[in-house]
Amino acid sequence: MQNERVKITGTEILSNNWYTLKKVIYEYQKADGTWQIQQREAYDRGNGATILLYNRERKTVVLTRQFRLPTFINGNPNGMMIEACAGLLDKDDAATCIVRETEEETGYRVHQPRKIFEAYMSPGSVTEVLHFFVAEYDHSMQVHPGGGIEQEQEDIEVLEMPATLALEMIGDGRIKDAKTIMLLQYAALHQLV
Repeated sequence: MQNERVKITGTEILSNNWYTLKKVIYEYQKADGTWQIQQREAYDRGNGATILLYNRERKTVVLTRQFRLPTFINGNPNGMMIEACAGLLDKDDAATCIVRETEEETGYRVHQPRKIFEAYMSPGSVTEVLHFFVAEYDHSMQVHPGGGIEQEQEDIEVLEMPATLALEMIGDGRIKDAKTIMLLQYAALHQLV
């Protein structure tokens, strides 16, 4: 459904290096009926998927730890982030993507992950829609140690921990990643662990 209160009048590519950063000029009709010219920058990196692996019997979850430059330059002293496994769709559907990413990053081969919702993670500046999944795991599903793809310069540590500890880590600030917080709270709310 097209929003008739928005008319894009110009787009300029500011950067097309890693992903695409555009400046968009548009007319916006305010609630009082008047039109206003606005401009914003939007970062387009494609859509992605994320997953929480959980073991209901053992009450554990699998997370990852890796260096994230934007957090480092914004005050995270070592730049390391504890996160749920995630990746960009890369022209795949969300379920295919998350199965691939789960195996690459964690070493676990999951079958039929369950999609729970979609969310814009930073709608003021980033176009990405993130597809959220959960999947139950056990150690028989681990086909290799994980760690990511060398060609993609990934250096990912796989963490298995009690879900109660992961939830505590939200409260004390050791987990600050939004997608991970959302997935852990979903797991707690729905008594997955």
